Amino acid sequence: MCGVLAIFKNQPVGTELFDGLTSLQHRGQDAAGISTLETTGRINTVKGAGLVRDVIRTRHMHRLKGHMGIGHVRYPTAGTDSKESAQPFYVNSPFGITLAHNGNLVNVDELITDLSDKDFRHLNTGSDSEVLLNILAHELQKESIDSKPTVKEIFKAVEKVHERCEGAYAVTALISGLGVLAFRDPQGIRPLVYGTQKSQLKDNLSDHLNNDSADQKFKKDHIIASETVALDQLNYTFEKNISPGGMIFIDLEGQVHEPNKSSELKTPNPCLFEFVYMARPDSIIDEISVHKTRLRLGDKLGHQIKKEWADKDIDVVMPIPDTSRTAASVVANILDVKFREGFIKNRYIGRTFIMPGQETRKKSVRQKLNTIDLEFDGKNVLLVDDSIVRGTTSKEIISMAREAGAKKVFFASASPMVAYPNVYGIDMPAADELIAHNRTVDEINTLIGSDSLIFQKLEKLYEACSEGNPKITNFEDSVFTGNYICGDIGKSYLEKLYSSRSKR
Repeated sequence: MCGVLAIFKNQPVGTELFDGLTSLQHRGQDAAGISTLETTGRINTVKGAGLVRDVIRTRHMHRLKGHMGIGHVRYPTAGTDSKESAQPFYVNSPFGITLAHNGNLVNVDELITDLSDKDFRHLNTGSDSEVLLNILAHELQKESIDSKPTVKEIFKAVEKVHERCEGAYAVTALISGLGVLAFRDPQGIRPLVYGTQKSQLKDNLSDHLNNDSADQKFKKDHIIASETVALDQLNYTFEKNISPGGMIFIDLEGQVHEPNKSSELKTPNPCLFEFVYMARPDSIIDEISVHKTRLRLGDKLGHQIKKEWADKDIDVVMPIPDTSRTAASVVANILDVKFREGFIKNRYIGRTFIMPGQETRKKSVRQKLNTIDLEFDGKNVLLVDDSIVRGTTSKEIISMAREAGAKKVFFASASPMVAYPNVYGIDMPAADELIAHNRTVDEINTLIGSDSLIFQKLEKLYEACSEGNPKITNFEDSVFTGNYICGDIGKSYLEKLYSSRSKR
């Protein structure tokens, strides 16, 4: 999972890109980067391994000139180097393009062969994002031939990208001498939103943009981001979600262009795990509030517990910070028991299920959380987590609860059993590393050491999400069902995925 951002405004965008990426930091803590485009056509890039605040420093703002730019935050994936895979990626042919990508291409091997043997393009990394960039560059070159492409030709090139690339992708890009481009995969798996604000014009704007009539041309600033939280924190007004297969282009004059295909807009198939875990609760994805979805998940889980665990003497409900807090509070209310914070989180430790190495993940759980012993002592505790992936965190947390004096430890997952790997942009483990793969609830309960274990039902997760937007009835649910909605995801693909992800 990554976060992408693009901004076009009437002032230098470096600082605002930094702030916007910081609001998307939860989508990736491994690497960060910013590229800006000057009116001269020069593209400036600063990127590297680490958090946004560690990679982009005050001194870099002098280099990040221009009134349009893109940004990226990345989380770690198997077999890749943080520094090498930091985005945005850049290619100088045909026009100079820099690109940031959230998602994963599932036909990347085929594309790499085609790029080498047919398109005669060289790749510097093993990243599918660089593959996607070169596909876009090649198609742009074919469409424009000997001149700069028109907006129509840019959109034709993106349509060719859609034809060639399979998987999930939300993309922002800068094209030297042309403007800002953004597009979303035809299934609408990964989120991408567009917003505007009234421009705050400066007296020296014309000098900055090298355009004497700039103050007459740029009436609005524009933003494109993975989540609406970036719009909120930068004071932009949400305009719309970019539709599945949709694209948007903002030229050097600040004019917004979109293909005239409104009648063909498709309903997205957003990833369910965005609502369960990845997205910030203050975001809205495809018109579905993440916060309200998690409230509904708590409501449905609470009633399920009340029905199935009527014999359990639960004294207190505790969330596993932070993403389960919303659901846990509702569960406590429905069960009419106390809600207490029993774990204190160290916010400087990253998300554990995406950390490379089992020992690293196990150690980080205790670095990340500490117990308030008096909340556990002599009590029957119900712990609520957003999900159970490997089970590493759950097992350690249950052990910590017992060490803190809990008499009994019950465990509830606000999501269904995660039993299959994700292939669309979340570096979730290979199937054999998932604790729910080919196991029953009782078997998982024994492995993690809880007294009783309960999972949210998949149909209830569907209900919780679609209640926020009744137009969406289908979601990308492969981690729960093993049903992959795009690409040839068969046994051979998953075996190769296992091989690459197990090298940690």
